[in-house]
Amino acid sequence: MKAIIFNGSLERRTESTSGLISRYFAEHLEQLGIQTDIFTLADSGIPLFDVTLTKTPLAVERMTQLFLDADLHFWLAPLYHGSIPGVMKNCLDWLEVTANTYEPYLTDKTVGLVCWADGLQAMQGINAMDVIAKSLRAWPLPFSVPIVRSSLFDESSPTQISPLYSGKFDKLISIATTKKIEKTTIKQS
Repeated sequence: MKAIIFNGSLERRTESTSGLISRYFAEHLEQLGIQTDIFTLADSGIPLFDVTLTKTPLAVERMTQLFLDADLHFWLAPLYHGSIPGVMKNCLDWLEVTANTYEPYLTDKTVGLVCWADGLQAMQGINAMDVIAKSLRAWPLPFSVPIVRSSLFDESSPTQISPLYSGKFDKLISIATTKKIEKTTIKQS
């Protein structure tokens, strides 16, 4: 089984919110024996979507192959002005190059969704990604993780995911990897 973590933020720092969440998911997936790639949008070189091009850009070919090879997707996004970053949507729009393949877009891929915001609006980003995933013929999981950024990290260690959110991340990973929703208790901090 292969997984891809789609870091839809333009943050490049390893200690950034998106970097820390990406690393958390990668470590936990690899512990389960799942081959995992992190696709960092900031380093991808994906150009603006242009249907008039006669040749698919190399960066898009690489991205498309990574997305198609993965059985599981985890999409991570900050909430910018009520939705996911435009560059993330632009990247997903490039999957149009698969339209004429046997299984176009992200047909039957499983997608876990995570979004963070400074307030309580992160669910808007989850909803946007859910619609996009379904439009790409993927299966968004029935459990997602909208994050209130101020509660994401442990108070005593600013780079450690809080027990509240590590429990939610673990549940999302469990559902994605087992296709079962089990009743668990999430530790409150």
